[in-house]
Amino acid sequence: MQRKGKQHIMKQIWKPGNMLYPVPAVLVTTRDINRKDNVFTVAWAGTVNTNPPMLSISVRKSRLSYQAIKDTGVFVVNLTTKELAHAADFCGVRSGRDIDKFAAEKLEKEEAAEIDCPMIAASPVNIECRVKEEKTLGSHTLFLAEVLSVHADEKYMDKKGKFDLTLADPIVYTHGTYTTLGTHLGHFGWSVKKQKNKKKTTRQGKGR
Repeated sequence: MQRKGKQHIMKQIWKPGNMLYPVPAVLVTTRDINRKDNVFTVAWAGTVNTNPPMLSISVRKSRLSYQAIKDTGVFVVNLTTKELAHAADFCGVRSGRDIDKFAAEKLEKEEAAEIDCPMIAASPVNIECRVKEEKTLGSHTLFLAEVLSVHADEKYMDKKGKFDLTLADPIVYTHGTYTTLGTHLGHFGWSVKKQKNKKKTTRQGKGR
């Protein structure tokens, strides 16, 4: 007779590593002190603070743009889409020392508003940043930066005039793979709203 109960889940134990996925695959644009522009892919980027608005990127010292960021203290984070997937991969494996990646990927430039730095015109969102703190962690250097300005493409506004990034087919990076986002499951606060509706229904039922 088969015993009923919870099925045992088998999991492997691996050595320590970075398995916090998915993460945004962003294109970071820079301009060095000689006014040479570059673009490179960063998978380790994230939000770190609300007031003031801040984000972080982690960069290897071997990357060409590391010195540009260190010298100028500014950069732009450009969000990526399905349309920009090829550029996101290309700009992560090719070096600006060998090739003009803007030209190679036909990435049209726009000038930032608050800093002296290029932006990617095809990106749905461009985030202008100024470095506030730099931390050497080991393999990577963490740049903590304040957001100075955000550019949002008007064509991704919904019928109510609200910006909807899902309309741009954004992509994420998951353990070596670029993927698009999946099915919409709910909006912020939907779990609480459902509980309130359930409690309300229960109370109505008891009163009958």
